[in-house]
Amino acid sequence: MSRPARPLAAGAALASALVAAPAAAQLAYQQPPQPIAQALDAEPLPAVSVSPDRKWLLHLRRRGLPGIDEVGAPELRLAGLRLNPRTNGGSRDVSYTGLALQALDGTATRAITVPAGAGRIGQPMWAPDGKRIAFTVTGPASITLWAADVPAGVAGAPVSARRLSSLALNATTGAPCAWVGSARLACLTIPAGRGAPPVASATPTGPISQESEGKAAPNPTFQDLLKSPADEALMEHYLTSQVALIGLDGQATRLGQPALRTRVAPSPDGSWLLVETTHRPYSYLVTLNSFPSLAEVWDLSGKVVRKLDDSPLDEQASRRFDQVPVGPRNLSWRADAPATLAWVEALDGGDPAKPAAKRDAVKSLAAPFAGQPVEHAQLEWRGGGVTWARNDLAFVTENWRRTRRTRTWAIDPSNPSAAPRKVFDRSSEDRYGDPGRFELAPNRYGRPALLTTSDGKYAFLGGQGASPEGDRPFLDRYDLATGKTERVFRSEAPYYEEPVAVLDPDGGTVLTRREGTKEVPNYWARETVKRSAPRQLTAFKDPAPQYAGVTSQLVTYKRPDGVELSATVYLPAGYDKAKDGPLPFFLWAYPLEYGSAEAASQVVGSPYRFTRPSGASHLFLLSQGYGVMDNPTMPIVAKPGKESNDTYVEQLVTSAQAAVDKIVEMGVADRDRVGVGGHSYGAFMTANLLSHTNIFKAGIARSGAYNRTLTPFGFQGEERDYWKAQQLYTEMSPFTYANRVKTPILLIHGMADDNTGTFPVQSERYYAALKGNGVKARYVQLPAEAHGYRARESIGHTLYEMVTWLDRYVKPKQEKATAME
Repeated sequence: MSRPARPLAAGAALASALVAAPAAAQLAYQQPPQPIAQALDAEPLPAVSVSPDRKWLLHLRRRGLPGIDEVGAPELRLAGLRLNPRTNGGSRDVSYTGLALQALDGTATRAITVPAGAGRIGQPMWAPDGKRIAFTVTGPASITLWAADVPAGVAGAPVSARRLSSLALNATTGAPCAWVGSARLACLTIPAGRGAPPVASATPTGPISQESEGKAAPNPTFQDLLKSPADEALMEHYLTSQVALIGLDGQATRLGQPALRTRVAPSPDGSWLLVETTHRPYSYLVTLNSFPSLAEVWDLSGKVVRKLDDSPLDEQASRRFDQVPVGPRNLSWRADAPATLAWVEALDGGDPAKPAAKRDAVKSLAAPFAGQPVEHAQLEWRGGGVTWARNDLAFVTENWRRTRRTRTWAIDPSNPSAAPRKVFDRSSEDRYGDPGRFELAPNRYGRPALLTTSDGKYAFLGGQGASPEGDRPFLDRYDLATGKTERVFRSEAPYYEEPVAVLDPDGGTVLTRREGTKEVPNYWARETVKRSAPRQLTAFKDPAPQYAGVTSQLVTYKRPDGVELSATVYLPAGYDKAKDGPLPFFLWAYPLEYGSAEAASQVVGSPYRFTRPSGASHLFLLSQGYGVMDNPTMPIVAKPGKESNDTYVEQLVTSAQAAVDKIVEMGVADRDRVGVGGHSYGAFMTANLLSHTNIFKAGIARSGAYNRTLTPFGFQGEERDYWKAQQLYTEMSPFTYANRVKTPILLIHGMADDNTGTFPVQSERYYAALKGNGVKARYVQLPAEAHGYRARESIGHTLYEMVTWLDRYVKPKQEKATAME
């Protein structure tokens, strides 16, 4: 059997295109070779949503890749937001092309239809009673609210959705609507009579200035900040909205006055509204989330019942590493109560460096919102969330990032003086010891609360089930009185099967998503008590059958310091090691910091996943004659008395060498034909490896940061700023060692990168440094693309560049030197 690689002539033709290209040019978008291009145009597998009454499965038909005309359409970048000025929504929001209903006791589906050309479907929301589904439709010039009734059965004609109101919604800050009970929705709408957007004067009226008053304000390098009074005016124009109640009968009632409303959240019983409003002063240093924000409770007439908080402009903290703002945060309604607001509040001024016996408090305030809040618990660490169960039970999680510890406590919300009971206390890095998360289910208000059996004695814990054999998702029944667990389900070979929802906590019926290396992910109903054969509910088809013959293996190996490493090794369809010999190989990785070698040594991944490449995935290289080592772990472990990054380069190099040694030892990789790549922090890794080793024949670095002095207040897991660790920042920056790189490197970057720290200038200046030092390098800029690439043209071109680069520098067999030489 011949090696399943694309003919060399085709590879040479692609490579020659790069050789002949001028040093700088804007080229037309190129297509990747087949079958990559064909797979890119396939429709993705649908997403699903379970109804609150656990009777229906809503199929969400996902869109394929959008065109560059959509991705590159005009957008506004204001205060950390990216807006579509035509629709008054996010410019990069997720949307769907169709909806369908399936009864969970059957397999047939019934489509939900909207008129042709109405627009893209977004943000589907089940009514609390499960009898209706509301969703938005984004048209050419506005976003409107639609709804569909859930039928009595699946037989019959498609269900026709209807537009509830002609009011245009304001979706600039997220989902614009939420159910108020099951008969109407509270929405943020565009105010009546809003005029045209302000137009900035072409003639400057004066300089733009900022001033520091001597207070430390360490912040990440945020993107898309306000830059001028003209930006402020645009933000106010597009973010100004008015709250409205929209009924199923189409009647709409506007409440309050227009303002920069960023959120409206109805109480579980549908009697009150939590309304959040941004106001001046604004900042050119931080994003909208740090602007002054007023939180109020309104009644359904729009009357303000209680002002809960008016947080000031916060430019004083980076919000990294256990640092939090002063005042209420995570303000939300208790899921188990009709109308009680709950939040977490810092007791130490939000400063993790300040000595304090207790750092956070969990508080609540019930309707009619008079008097003082009730304090339910004080925490030694930062509050990480509350799972509400019932009046006398809730689970509170606290975390401390510095020590990588997490704890969960059981509290009695009805008795603040009752001592909390410790439930879990463990390392947040310990995947093997993770007990899972408490399963939630919609309660009588339709809100996600702790799922229990009908007698209230048992809850459920679900998790990934990390183990030395790989991930084995599980479901445990948890005794609320004793804390003991009983395993009711665990994924078994040859499948990767994860619980999605407990449909019947008493009878043991669980909805799972099951897949295998040769089995398309589908949904199943499994009886965990009767232990009967599972029943398949969906029959989704393989979106990319061209890759059906690809094989995978979860492998483990060690680096010299004894840390255990793991990776998934993929081999092309039809590959025969005995006949085809070692392959050209490509490693794709992303380093992570750890506090202990034990945690770093835990296996990541599963040998039973259904793998089909999508987007700009490196796994597409499997169709071009390459083997792929996916996610070889690159742990950066804190050594005794040191921080993780103090030995970053050393650990990175030894991990990479161990990975290459492993695939060579397996007999599947040619040591002289191995490339490496990564995205974001993985790109940073790639550039560092090429700066300090000659292990690889080529590198591909996408959307990375290469000069850490441009992210001076910390990066990734690094807490120290540049002025405390100048040598570290310098030594970890590939830019510093551009003169040492001897390996060809391909840089790709979205020209509209929105990720903190990865400004396009990072790749621009790194390429200039490489070119100035005579390094073989190529720099590709993708118009209109953010940190993750979206357009079909951009993704196709990215894959074209990757294949061409590797075909040029990795695939050709290296000539062996003779003894005479």
